[in-house]
Amino acid sequence: MVVSPLIALQRDQVAALAANGVDAAEANSQVGAAERRQAFDDLIAGDLEFLFLAPEQLANPEVLGHAVEGKPSLMVVDEAHCISSWGHDFRPDYLRLGEVAEALGRPPILALTATAAPPVRAEIVERLGLRDPLVVVRGFDRPNISLAVERFTDAAAKRAALLDRVAEASPGPGVGIVYAATRRMAEEVADALVERGVRAEPYHGGLPAARRREVEAAFTGDGVDVVVATTAFGMGIDKPDVRFVYHHDVADSPDSYYQEIGRAGRDGEPAEAVLFYRPEDLGLRRFFAGGGGAGPDDVAAVAEALGANVTVADSGLVDVDELVEHTGRSRSRVVAALTCLADGDDGEAPAVAAARAHEEREARARIQQSRVEMMRAYAEARGCRRQVLLGYFGEPLEDPCGNCDRCAAGPDEAAAAGEPFAVHSRVSHATWGPGQVMGYEGDTVTVFFETEGYKTLALELVEAGGLLTPAP
Repeated sequence: MVVSPLIALQRDQVAALAANGVDAAEANSQVGAAERRQAFDDLIAGDLEFLFLAPEQLANPEVLGHAVEGKPSLMVVDEAHCISSWGHDFRPDYLRLGEVAEALGRPPILALTATAAPPVRAEIVERLGLRDPLVVVRGFDRPNISLAVERFTDAAAKRAALLDRVAEASPGPGVGIVYAATRRMAEEVADALVERGVRAEPYHGGLPAARRREVEAAFTGDGVDVVVATTAFGMGIDKPDVRFVYHHDVADSPDSYYQEIGRAGRDGEPAEAVLFYRPEDLGLRRFFAGGGGAGPDDVAAVAEALGANVTVADSGLVDVDELVEHTGRSRSRVVAALTCLADGDDGEAPAVAAARAHEEREARARIQQSRVEMMRAYAEARGCRRQVLLGYFGEPLEDPCGNCDRCAAGPDEAAAAGEPFAVHSRVSHATWGPGQVMGYEGDTVTVFFETEGYKTLALELVEAGGLLTPAP
């Protein structure tokens, strides 16, 4: 059983398996009821090798019951970073996959992702309840993608430079993607490119589903040269000849940025990723970097409803729909509240759970804000940009890459201090508590603190003031 986040991705993977002679099926909302029923019948009969589902489907007691009856020998969570990046916000059913695994009888679990920094990997392990997991980290580097940042102080000049760059590259061999922070920006940039004669289309979550499918088909079929998109576009797109990925706006984290630029150069040929950067643009990302998840009032309401003997399905999962009706909260808030309560101690009072929910929400907000700051660190790096990115993901690059604008500019003249702590080693700070050394850049060290997020510290102060000490 494969848990996959997007219908387009499921469809692509099922088609690829079928082309290789493997029996696979999808059971999502775009598949007819009879076809879905047949897929589950085949799974239960042992005649289907792979069944693809979304996490929200497994929250349906009937669907989960069919999955349990099928007794899958392997549970796969594809794009597993969604547990951390989406689970606390608009798709909280990701946080309940550990409970789904229990209902299935805990088959072996395989979690796959191309972009997960060490803290995200730790949350995947925790949320899925993995026991003594084998964690394999390799292959983050995409050396054929050149990295560059163009810095601006004026928004109009930034947009003009991006439009010029795209127009120069189009039409050319292959196609390109431009990422924008908002739907309005995606529409505006696409319209401006069309005025310059570029075959460009906007793509965002506000478009009708049929229109989004049309744009996807045009992109994969060479019907357009450039798609200007929000983060809604890209996952499941495996087009080999994407020659450039340009960012009109800074991404909300290195995780998102690396996921997005990774759509370039999948054929192994040279490609480029350019961030058109204005420091003021970070303000929008900081604004959206909220904590997500359920609020204290949501947790208290759900806790009180559970005390009123809300139904528990045969699978062992609470009936979410009944809780939604009982509390008057949205489904996403109810599921997030259930996850928060599951994280607490048995018999925890609603008021205590609500206070803990507030603390956890504040901590998530601090971590998300710190990820925005890590994008600033990337954009303003004095040394090799690839070393900054790979270090963030826990795969240090010993030597400068030679394929980024900082390497082309020559070595930074500022003397780099020594490295008092090994990368990935555990350290402790008197105020921020335990942390993990993520990497060095010039005369600074970046540490991820479990409750505060990413902090960049001057090595001179770290050593002179004893700010960090080794931790077990």
